[in-house]
Amino acid sequence: MHKTAAWAVHVFTASGAVLGLLMLHLAYQGEVRAVLWLFLLSMFIDGVDGFLARHFRVKELVPEFDGALLDNIVDYLTYVIAPMALLWAAGYLPAGAAGGVVAAVPVLASCYQFCRSDAKTEDHFFLGFPSYWNVVAFYVVVLGLGATATTVLLLVFAVLVFVPIKYVYPSRTETLWYANMAGVSAWFVIYAAMVALLPDVPAWLTVLSLAYLAYYTAVSLWLTFRTASTKRSTSAASV
Repeated sequence: MHKTAAWAVHVFTASGAVLGLLMLHLAYQGEVRAVLWLFLLSMFIDGVDGFLARHFRVKELVPEFDGALLDNIVDYLTYVIAPMALLWAAGYLPAGAAGGVVAAVPVLASCYQFCRSDAKTEDHFFLGFPSYWNVVAFYVVVLGLGATATTVLLLVFAVLVFVPIKYVYPSRTETLWYANMAGVSAWFVIYAAMVALLPDVPAWLTVLSLAYLAYYTAVSLWLTFRTASTKRSTSAASV
């Protein structure tokens, strides 16, 4: 019975791959809002399956199956490929071959992000921009950004993939865990409200959602510099 529950967790994670397939199909059908809803559902699955895996002792009960690899495959599809397909198909990228080139930059940067051995640090942070391209695509749509602004945004975040900033892993980072989880939970609710109200999203709601991103960025930078400072102090003391 326990092993069945463990396998069920893997099936739950794998369902995200089906959502990714739907995202791609709907993106090329012009169903932008439907894709944004699927982004939210996939983020929910991604946020919950780790809790379930630890609760049902998945690693211990199904050691022959690599759940972490499955999670990365699903995340790469739903966090990277599908958002780029949406932006390209919906006309948010430059016309012609240039649009494909721009879309390829985050795709390639994320290949590095997903394959680096220290992408998730031992103290539960993401190292480098954690390929939240679905979130970037969401704001491109909500803000109605043009091809030039979208291109600049994608290139900036692609560079940040390689910058060793430690980004909060909301469900795992221990520092400010309750605040981080409350913030991301509230952001999910706001995200849903914004998608429901498209294309007439009130400015105050957009600002409220961006406030969480500002908090997330500020905490990530603070913890990055605090960790670096602690390491320098420790190294100096040991000399």
